[in-house]
Amino acid sequence: MQRLVACVPKPQTEPAGVQLNNDPPQIFVSYHPAILLGIEGEPQLTEIPHTKLKYVFNTNWPLFLDKAGNYFLLVGNRWLESQSLQGPWSAATKLSNEMDKIVDDPQWASLKSFIPPPPSSGSVVPAVLYSTVPSVVILFDGQPVYSPIQGTQLVYAANTDSYVFVYSPTNQLYYMTAGRWFTASSLQGPWTFANSNLPADFAHIPPGSPAGQVLSSVPGTEEAKDAVMIAQVPTSITVNAAAAASKANVSYDGAPQFVPISGTTMSYATNTAQKVIQVGDLYYLCLQGIWFMSSTPQGPWQTAPSVPQVIYTIPPSSPVYNVTYVTQVSASNGTVQSSYTAGYMGAFIVGAAVGAVVAGGTGYYYPPYYYHPAYGYPVYHPYPTTYGYSSTYHTTTGAYGVSQTAYGAYGGSATRSASYNPYTGTSTHTASASNAYGSARAGTAYNPYTGTSAATKQGSNGYSSWGSSAAVSKNGESAYSQHYSTAQGTTGSIQTSSGGKAVGASGAYGNTASAGKAANGNMYASADGNVYKNTGGGWQKAGSNGSWNSVNSSSGGQHPSSSSASSSYHPSSSETQGIAAGSAEQGQRRAIESALF
Repeated sequence: MQRLVACVPKPQTEPAGVQLNNDPPQIFVSYHPAILLGIEGEPQLTEIPHTKLKYVFNTNWPLFLDKAGNYFLLVGNRWLESQSLQGPWSAATKLSNEMDKIVDDPQWASLKSFIPPPPSSGSVVPAVLYSTVPSVVILFDGQPVYSPIQGTQLVYAANTDSYVFVYSPTNQLYYMTAGRWFTASSLQGPWTFANSNLPADFAHIPPGSPAGQVLSSVPGTEEAKDAVMIAQVPTSITVNAAAAASKANVSYDGAPQFVPISGTTMSYATNTAQKVIQVGDLYYLCLQGIWFMSSTPQGPWQTAPSVPQVIYTIPPSSPVYNVTYVTQVSASNGTVQSSYTAGYMGAFIVGAAVGAVVAGGTGYYYPPYYYHPAYGYPVYHPYPTTYGYSSTYHTTTGAYGVSQTAYGAYGGSATRSASYNPYTGTSTHTASASNAYGSARAGTAYNPYTGTSAATKQGSNGYSSWGSSAAVSKNGESAYSQHYSTAQGTTGSIQTSSGGKAVGASGAYGNTASAGKAANGNMYASADGNVYKNTGGGWQKAGSNGSWNSVNSSSGGQHPSSSSASSSYHPSSSETQGIAAGSAEQGQRRAIESALF
């Protein structure tokens, strides 16, 4: 899509931008390894049954408090302790005796490997930057080191993962995060929003420069125009109204609770992860980019033939604002077509007056929802945030950072990473290991805007690569894929939770074949571009008008094929394990990226 958009003439007028909140977050600066301990509002503590411990549940970090008033925080694979959340924090060599009890609780079973504390690795103890408001960290590896940018009067900070620049004529600092530029006279601030008054030199940064990644966030550049155009390209889906409605379901924590949407006559549900909006006497649910409606907040739900226009007046200050980027119409044949653009995923167009760019998040802070059931732990439901609150590492030192790598004998290494994409709210966790005999990788991701998650496992050696590839889940709807590749070609497969399956293969010389089985029957896609299905008594070919026409089977009972050599390849029973390599792996990756990012 990026290549296609680059070739499309850009509109002469800028698209209408959104009135986002562009107030700067709290910006920390550190020159040593550091983490951001973000807590949403004041710390909320609750007791851990059968112990004398409490834990803070409105943060993504494992954070405990013992009866003596000591806090214990797990960072990576080491524990830190302090008598105050503000610090100072130090390495904990011994934990409270009560901590031994929590690993028997399923809630904390994942901590079993860290209790008692593993032996110290000797790495530097990171600083803990504590915040109860949206925050970000500019983390340098030592004192800032700036490098010039050819053809400009700009220099950029080379020893940080953050985007920090200095405009030499004025010595003014510029920092970009979540698609927004902020400026200050020093790293200590104060910072102000600067999208509308960036020095012209930013547009002259060479695309091939290490700093060229920011061009898509510089108003007026071709890269920014491309990003804005992509953000407006809709993703559309046509669904059977009855079948879609049968999958719609909403779970509430207790009885449904609704609060008004400021500036409107509507309300939204606060005690569910789903987007439920009350419009008059009706309730509308936006689920997986499709609108449903009901006369009660619990359902039963039916696919909405259209969406009330009043929904599109929901302001960005509301946590359900992203649903205003989803439209829906019904067709004469009884199907419903739903479309959404990038705003549904958390990427918004801003700054039309000086040149539009795509910004991540609305900039507004939406307080989380807490629910205390009669039994069990409290429910903590945070909304997507533009800045901070994500338990990710922020450093380039390799000790606590965007990635951590350890090297062993014989060329072996192991890497793990944790990241958070403020543009979409997506958090990821990955791990990989390699040595002279091969490598293995695994990862997970989650997008709170759409409730989508994904996971992947991959491996390779000198002769082949494989994977129980990606598992993508949207509220219980899942797809699983696998692939195996050698010098002779690739085979792969995919299955969905609704009963669909597909297999295929590609040979070493570009020959491809694939077959698919929907929940209601088999289909086969040949390399000549035709689609066939097996009726049990023979094969039929899909016509251009949606009809099916009988065709003769190829000799030997093989699938129909054209006479061309490239389309005469058919996988054997041992080969038909999946979708052709080039398209399979790219398709899986694109499906995950589309769903998550």
